Parts: sequence; C-alpha cells; structure tokens
Amino acid sequence: MIAVEHLQIEQGAFRMDDVDLHVPAGQYAVLMGKTGSGKTTILEAICGLRGISGGRITLADRDVTGLKPAERGIGYVPQDGALFPSMTVAEQLSFSLDIRRWPRDKVDQRVAELADQLGIAHLLDRRPTGLSGGERQRVALGRALAFRPRVLCMDEPLSALDDETREQLYGLLRSIREHNAVTTLHVTHNLAESRELADVVFVLREGRVEAEEC
Repeated sequence: MIAVEHLQIEQGAFRMDDVDLHVPAGQYAVLMGKTGSGKTTILEAICGLRGISGGRITLADRDVTGLKPAERGIGYVPQDGALFPSMTVAEQLSFSLDIRRWPRDKVDQRVAELADQLGIAHLLDRRPTGLSGGERQRVALGRALAFRPRVLCMDEPLSALDDETREQLYGLLRSIREHNAVTTLHVTHNLAESRELADVVFVLREGRVEAEEC
C-alpha cells in the first residue's frame, strides 16, 4: 500500500498543503493532472527524492517519512528512464541486485527471468545507445522491478512512445500487475493510460488530490 497523509511541500513560490492519497496493497493507481500541477513533485516526495515540510508517508505498512530513497524499497522509473549509458542491458537489470550483494547465481537467474518477462533477452549485451523508446522503457522497468519491490512508482513512463509501442507496453504492464505483488503509482496526463491500466484514479487539482471513478 501507499499512504500519503497531510503532505506539505514548499519549493520557492510553489507550495502544496494537506495532500492525502491512499493506494490499497496490490492495486494500480494513476495520478493525473495538468502539466505543472505537482504530480511529479508528489511522486518524488514518496520516493524520498524531494524534501517535505510536513506530513507522513507510509509504504507497505512502514513509515518511511524520514528514510533515504534507497531505504524505502521503491522501484522507480523516472520520466526519461535514466539508463546508465556505460552499462549493458544485463548490467542495468543487475544493478540493484549487485549493490544489495545478491549471490551471483541468484543475480543471473533474476536477470534472465526479467529479460524473458520483458521480451528483452536479445538485448542483454547492448548498451542504451541505439535502443528504441519502447526497448529503453522495458529496460528501465526491469531495473526498477529487479529486487522485487513492494511499491513501484513511474513518472510518465509512456509519454514519449508512439501509439503502437504504447499499446505493447499496456499489455506488458498488465502482465507485470498479474505476476508481481507490487503496488503501483503511475503519473500521467494521458486519460487513455488511466482507462487502460488503473484500478484507482486520482486527479490533482489546485494542490488537492481527489479520487475519481475508474
């Protein structure tokens, strides 16, 4: 589950007060709103990438408000994927496992499992340069899911994709929801994405998050 209670964020002239949001365990939530409304700000606060001035953040029944990003157990897909340019696809997928010091055989097994699930086994020796937008997003998603997080946060993960690739990623995200017990928060301004994917839809309007019917 993801629970945000009475969140307060201040950054220069930008301010958000008393933001509440609750995603039940295992559900796929979409947070919508106009460009500049603060969707990414909320997501980054949940991930620990942006400081808050008040409120509480609970993930999987654990208060993470004061924890560093790496301690929150979140799989995170930023808007541009942010792949490491010098790493192969296999190295991207194994990155979070290596820093957690998983045994090598377990790392290799998990990388192979992810590559098969995401349809990128043929790309494992490639580096990000030359990968298509859809391929890059699959790799970024795999990197985020590698250590089996209980919470997945994604910032506009499909925004730069063409219609055909976006449809393919819809299917992939549905498959991930079915096979991984992960609570997901997906930020977008695209209504079609919420209709295709969401169990829960939130809309950010004038600094307030409102739940809407799917």
